[in-house]
Amino acid sequence: MWFRNLRIYRLPHHSGLDAKSLDAKLARRPLNRCGSFDMLSRGWVYPRQEGQFVHAVNGHWLLALGVEQKLLPATVIRQVTQERAATIETEQERKLGRKELRELRDRVTEELMPRAFTRRRTTWGWIDPAHGWLVVDAGSDARADEFMEVLLATLDDLHPRALQSRIAPSSAMTDWLVSGEAPAGFTLDSDLELRSATNTQAMIRYVRHDLEGKEIREHIASGKIATQLGMTWNDRISFILTDKLTARRVSFLDILHDEAEKSAETADEQFDVDFVLMSGELAKLLPDLLTALGGELKNE
Repeated sequence: MWFRNLRIYRLPHHSGLDAKSLDAKLARRPLNRCGSFDMLSRGWVYPRQEGQFVHAVNGHWLLALGVEQKLLPATVIRQVTQERAATIETEQERKLGRKELRELRDRVTEELMPRAFTRRRTTWGWIDPAHGWLVVDAGSDARADEFMEVLLATLDDLHPRALQSRIAPSSAMTDWLVSGEAPAGFTLDSDLELRSATNTQAMIRYVRHDLEGKEIREHIASGKIATQLGMTWNDRISFILTDKLTARRVSFLDILHDEAEKSAETADEQFDVDFVLMSGELAKLLPDLLTALGGELKNE
């Protein structure tokens, strides 16, 4: 259980959440299989143990949003619709109008839906109730928004907000590159994306590239800012920090995996050990990251 992406949110102080009541609320919105005419179904699934929607270990909670989606390619609908339309036009010796074609396409879609393939995916969320963290393992805004939409619909009295820092991540990352100095506890890696501050189409991306050369500073002097930067925290976690204060390509380094493998004997134990190590390390990383960005910007 190792997250690959971090979409970071803040829970309100004194939210009153506890694992038992949260589990009961999630249980009221479980994932149901798509019906014959449903293209999408979303709901909570068991992260690990049957019957428990909140997997609680060492004061940290793991949630899992399940999404079931039918795959019905538009090309298939179009092909069948065209074949049906051609048959009707031949039999009736006339061309179908736009409205008739639209209605025919809708009927074809309804007929094909029960035979469509179904795909299921899971989006994970971690809650640290003691420190007010909510982190979603989502590689895109759409996946994170989907998780939060279902969570807010499930917990209508909870109002998490996206984490904000006093210093904009793009400004901080640009300053670190210019000075050649990483913030305390971090090192700068060799991945970087620069974008023009005035023209969002102008972009330069470096992969496994030396970031200490004059070339990088010249790009910054010409008006470009850092929008993604590879970093490593305490030789334990590497990631790509973005200008939206998200972390991509999170990698827990070998030292953590070695610790996990030494502490577990069964698959269930391994899952819990991985989760404990991951959540414990992230609970230390996030405050350090906030400090590097000037602290948390709170709504007054």
